[in-house]
Amino acid sequence: MLTRYRVMAYVTAVMLLILCACMVAKYGFDTGEGLTLVVSQVHGVLYIVYLIFAFDLGSKAKWPFGKLLWVLVSGTIPTAAFFVERKVVREVEPLIADAPAAVAKA
Repeated sequence: MLTRYRVMAYVTAVMLLILCACMVAKYGFDTGEGLTLVVSQVHGVLYIVYLIFAFDLGSKAKWPFGKLLWVLVSGTIPTAAFFVERKVVREVEPLIADAPAAVAKA
């Protein structure tokens, strides 16, 4: 579950940067209107998938609501998902490493 979250965090973040570049081209240079439409729709669909995976990870990691909300919103802020993803991985990896030991003891 952590891997799929990480993949979607990176894909969503990259697509958001591409969307920002398309928006600059569209509104700043009056070009690329069709491309901007396609990229925005693709980013929207990928963001929904990101939300599902992040929510699943957050519910299994038992994050408080504020932290879960910050992780979910980070997919809408350019470059934020890169930093949030690294922080999430550092916090969740020890939980995953401890899980097999807890299951073995039971």
